[in-house]
Amino acid sequence: MPILNITVSGTPEQVPAKKVTSILMKHTGEILHKAPALTAIAVHYTPREQWFVGGASLAELGKASFFFDIKVTDETNTANEKSAYIAAVYKDLQELLGELHEVSYIHIDDARPAAWGWGGLTQQFRAVQKMLM
Repeated sequence: MPILNITVSGTPEQVPAKKVTSILMKHTGEILHKAPALTAIAVHYTPREQWFVGGASLAELGKASFFFDIKVTDETNTANEKSAYIAAVYKDLQELLGELHEVSYIHIDDARPAAWGWGGLTQQFRAVQKMLM
């Protein structure tokens, strides 16, 4: 049950959302073992002329970039899984976007089960209910 938010440099025409979501769905399912039916992804765009690193735009630098944030329930993935996930996502996004600026971020947010959920129920509530069954 993760929620993924990604901002990529460029436009929807240059970087189709379907290609971005395909990469994220693949690795989120295969490496982090998250259920595809419960995986939500929002893709956002920022033109390279409006994305700055060190005071210069990506257009000036001739580079691409992204910021990717994924929220997962705390303690549901190991450090090794998270490391493999970050490496795989970075590699595939580099293939899609072209030459990436090194300052392209992936943030895996381990959210406390009592602090988030979906369908109006916290993850903690769901876990307790599952144990009672």
